Amino acid sequence: MSIIKIENLKKKFGDFTALDGISMNIEKGEVYGFIGPNGAGKTTTTRVMLGMYRATDGKAEIFGKDCWEDSVEIHKNIAFVPGDVNLWPGLTGGEVIDFLMHLNGANDRKRREEYIKRFDLDVSKKCKKYSKGNRQKVALVSAFSLDADLYILDEPTSGLDPLMEKTFQECVAEEKAKGKTILLSSHILSEVESLCDRISIIRKGKIIETGSLDSMRHLTRNNIRLVSDIPKERFNGITGVYDLKFENGVYNFQIDASETNNILKLLNGYEIKNIEITPLSLEELFMHFYNEEQ
Repeated sequence: MSIIKIENLKKKFGDFTALDGISMNIEKGEVYGFIGPNGAGKTTTTRVMLGMYRATDGKAEIFGKDCWEDSVEIHKNIAFVPGDVNLWPGLTGGEVIDFLMHLNGANDRKRREEYIKRFDLDVSKKCKKYSKGNRQKVALVSAFSLDADLYILDEPTSGLDPLMEKTFQECVAEEKAKGKTILLSSHILSEVESLCDRISIIRKGKIIETGSLDSMRHLTRNNIRLVSDIPKERFNGITGVYDLKFENGVYNFQIDASETNNILKLLNGYEIKNIEITPLSLEELFMHFYNEEQ
């Protein structure tokens, strides 16, 4: 069952095209990663989903409802966390959480207290005294205190320390186990790597790749660490070898995944003391896409 369905979505601001025909289909129970650099179109996509922007062309639906025409109805079953949280300075954190829960018709005090404790938030402070990380905690507690069907999280851990990032990841995993759907837009690629079932990479308003982490790694490269007596000259002219380095008797390089067998054949007849073949990390994968012109 599709929770979010986006087809050929376009959004223009005057002559500037922020989104240029993107498509996504997010199923119930998925944690879906949405990554890209600043200005790529992640936040614009999120705002179209939330009914804040009207699409110039194409379709954006949540729960089978139009994101612009039916935004009020959609919001009854979603929770949203922005990357840059602005709060009412004269209210305490607890008052903001209560207000946001009230807007959604929620009143689960036990759940509220659980997340306040887990995120170690002092809810008695006025929001004007909060650091960026504490403002982010208010938004996260408010979101997870709702029993939402869909969580839209746009850079949700911005400003959090590593311990709170771990707490956030645990919360996401728990909601996924309950069958909830989560759209996670993040630049913390280890976070996306550990949480997401599928990923879309957006660049200059276009989605350039979508798939599982394994399938996307398969399309790119492997890292090789090799200790062998093979002469460095044997790698000259070999297709699919990149960034070859030889230091202290150790080769380090990258190869196209499709060329792995050919590299192993090349090593036939030479002593191999050690070889490690690992897929690119998501961070390396991300940089590979954005360091090349598409």
